Amino acid sequence: MKNILVTIDFSENEKLLIDKALEMAKAFNAKIWLLHVVSPEPEFVGFGVGPQYLRDSRAAELRQEHRLIEDYTNMIKVENQECEGLMINGATIEMIMKEAQKRKIDLIIAGHHDHGILYKAFFGSVASGLIKKVNIPLLLVPLEK
Repeated sequence: MKNILVTIDFSENEKLLIDKALEMAKAFNAKIWLLHVVSPEPEFVGFGVGPQYLRDSRAAELRQEHRLIEDYTNMIKVENQECEGLMINGATIEMIMKEAQKRKIDLIIAGHHDHGILYKAFFGSVASGLIKKVNIPLLLVPLEK
């Protein structure tokens, strides 16, 4: 095992995922890839760009997420562990699969949130989607809110 991909969604439980990734990476001398997938831009999915204040707010949110990925990456590097952070735009499951293939990932570590039936009906679950679509080992870490 040489490459571990950790999916980050900023649910405030990233520390659990990072700790598990560090444990696995140290055991196998593997590189950690932190990945945050950003939702597509509104015009990409058929909506107008909206007023300037909404675009400014979204830009600020993306800058903050980028800083967090950098902070997590540096936190892992302090542990003398090789790590790179990625922030990409697209459909979550498809982008995770694409990056896993591109980076020759040996293990994906993802968090699992327990959502209600209504949420699952409308939005689905990244964990469920990954279970159905990936063909490499997947470690799901239960995350409680």
